[in-house]
Amino acid sequence: MDSISPKYQMSLVRKIYDAIWTEYSSYADVLFYIKKWHEEKINNLYAIWENFSIKFKDNTKDSANPKIDLLATLHSMDGELLLKIAIDLGIETPDFIPSIPIFRNEVKSHYKTASQTFEKAFKCIESDPDTAVGLVNSALESIIKEILKDERISVSYSETDTSYSLFKAIMKAFNLSADDLSKEIKTLNRSLLSASQAIEKLRSDKTLFHGKTDADYIIDDPLYVYFIVNSVSSIGLFLMSFYQKKYPKLKDQMQENTFNPDDLPF
Repeated sequence: MDSISPKYQMSLVRKIYDAIWTEYSSYADVLFYIKKWHEEKINNLYAIWENFSIKFKDNTKDSANPKIDLLATLHSMDGELLLKIAIDLGIETPDFIPSIPIFRNEVKSHYKTASQTFEKAFKCIESDPDTAVGLVNSALESIIKEILKDERISVSYSETDTSYSLFKAIMKAFNLSADDLSKEIKTLNRSLLSASQAIEKLRSDKTLFHGKTDADYIIDDPLYVYFIVNSVSSIGLFLMSFYQKKYPKLKDQMQENTFNPDDLPF
């Protein structure tokens, strides 16, 4: 994750290092744990790509008892992977909300267009904050449109609808104002609608996506843009999770309903 500063990564590495040794007291267990995060592509028995390098102490790699150099190994990882490991170990990451890496993985798997747009937004938070706001708003629109395409959802919408109109449509489809929901949940649901409207207004009024004069305010502080991106990640995760639960894929339903003779009680 390019946006994680080197200073924060250094701090995160130390926390992860301590947490791993607290959780797994032997070199063997630590190595097993780290290998579960390791990915590589092999060509003619040699790795031609790996997401990080596993380092060993005192040339023990090929010995009967290899000793992983955990600190050096962690420093070979990128920020996104460090954040995932930190989350897995229960380490608090107050400077980065866990929804971002989780959201990126989820949207990449099921929402290709939204994923591409979100990645562009994420990469320009620091260098071009107002563009990031516009792109992340578009990513949210793409997710909602993709969900509303499901034939099992009978709510109408237009391809030209903006994120606020789309969010109202999906709230109706998901029945997020149902009488059986608690007052507090309904309040949170309405807050999601307000958040989507605010993000849309920021895109329209505080970015260069529409013509602006020199006197107009343009959002240019990455601090607020990180907040906006985190908000979209949380909203998007909720919508995708709700959709997957309420409208499971047909093939998943078929697998659940497939007759298996082994299930018979005789």
